[in-house]
Amino acid sequence: MSGSEIEVAVGGLDDLDDPGCREFRIGEGDWPFRGFVVRQGDDVCAYQNYCVHAGHPLNWRPDSFLTPDGSQIICSSHGAVYDIKSGVCVAGPCPGKKLRALTVEIRDGSVVVRVPMKRQAPRNT
Repeated sequence: MSGSEIEVAVGGLDDLDDPGCREFRIGEGDWPFRGFVVRQGDDVCAYQNYCVHAGHPLNWRPDSFLTPDGSQIICSSHGAVYDIKSGVCVAGPCPGKKLRALTVEIRDGSVVVRVPMKRQAPRNT
């Protein structure tokens, strides 16, 4: 882990539906770091909660990031659809751009995510 990151436990793996999501915030004030984790089987991915098309959080309702069938991530605003494993936009207004992936691991049954210690602008890749 670099000195510019902190680790955050966002809950237990068994507490996440399969498929399922959980959002989290780090920091205080008007601009905390917002992220979310996605479980699909034994795999867990984590991303910054930031639509690369519109520049706002992906979800309108808490922990609501997946398409109705649970197979992909969807932006509630403009319908951009992202692949869960890669974070690449596969449909909608920003094809080929990627969500900012975060390092995630499972430790003793807990989902642990590494996030930047200070505010960083999201990448538009």
